[in-house]
Amino acid sequence: MLNSAQRLGYLERRRSRATIATLRTILLAITSDAAPHSDVNLVSWTMLNSLRQECERLSIRIVPFVSAGSRIDANEVRRMAQAENVDGIVILNDDRPELIRVLAAGRAPLVILNGEDPSMLVDTVTGENRFGARQGTEHLLSLGHRRILHLTWKGRTTIRRRYDGYADAHLAAGLAVSPEMIVEAEGYEPHQGEQAIRQLLSQNGNLRGATAIFCAADNLALGCLRALAAFGMRVPEEMSVLGFDDIVPGEFSTPPLSTVQLPTDRLGAAAISLLEQRLVANDSLRPAYRLELGCKLVLRGSVAPPRR
Repeated sequence: MLNSAQRLGYLERRRSRATIATLRTILLAITSDAAPHSDVNLVSWTMLNSLRQECERLSIRIVPFVSAGSRIDANEVRRMAQAENVDGIVILNDDRPELIRVLAAGRAPLVILNGEDPSMLVDTVTGENRFGARQGTEHLLSLGHRRILHLTWKGRTTIRRRYDGYADAHLAAGLAVSPEMIVEAEGYEPHQGEQAIRQLLSQNGNLRGATAIFCAADNLALGCLRALAAFGMRVPEEMSVLGFDDIVPGEFSTPPLSTVQLPTDRLGAAAISLLEQRLVANDSLRPAYRLELGCKLVLRGSVAPPRR
C-alpha cells in the first residue's frame, strides 16, 4: 500500500502540504437513506461522489459514519471522531440545531454539506436554494402565469428556502402568496409527488385554477408529470411544470423537464475546501462561513406560456 502511494505521489503531496494544512482524515456522517445509489437519491449521491473525488485528489482518508435511522446521532459521531482522531467532520443534509450544537462544541471542525446553521456556529455549504427558486418562479411569471402551485414536502431547511424563493418572486411582482396554492406531499419521492397531484386532481380537476406547478424537487416533478398524464392533462400545453435539482431522469421524462440546476457536483469539493481553510487559519475567532453556490435555470420542454 505504501509503495503504491509512493508511486502515485500521494506521500510527496501530503508531505509538501504538511506545513500549511493538516486535513488528513475526515469523518463523513450521513443518514441511512442518503447512502444508496438509486434514481430517487441522485442529489445526495452526486454530492457524496463529488466529496469522494476531492478527497482522492487530495489524499484525504474518509471515515464513513452511516446512521441507523433517519437522523444522525451527535454523540455517536463525536465518539467515532475521537476514536479515529479525525481532522474534520462533514455532515450531509442533517442540520438540526441540537446536532450542530453538540458537534460544534467538539475539537474537530465541522462543515454541514447541503444544510444551514442559523445559529452561525459552524461552516455550511449549500446551493443558492432561495434565489434559485425565485429565478425559476420569476420565469414562470414572466411567461404570464399567475396561478402557480408549489408542490413541496416537509423537508430540511434547504427545502424551506425554495418556498421562500417562490414567495419572494410573488411579492416582488405584487402578487399575494395564496395558502391554497401550496401542496405538501408526504415525502420527496416521485410516487409521493404523483400521489399528491392525483389527490388534488380528484378533488379539483382544474388544480385550483393553476396554469403552472413549481416543484421543490425534480423527484416530485417527475411524479407530477405522471399524474397529469394519467389525468389527460398535456404538459406544457395545458400545464407547465418546473422542477429543482436537475437530476438525469428529468432529461428523459415526457416531456423533458425544465428545472433549476443545483450544483450538486461542486458542493462536496467546496465542503473540503472550507475545512482546509479553517484548519490552515487556526483562528479560534474566525466566524462561521456560509458558502452558497449559484443555481441555474435549465429550460427543456415542460414549460410554456399559459393558454389564453
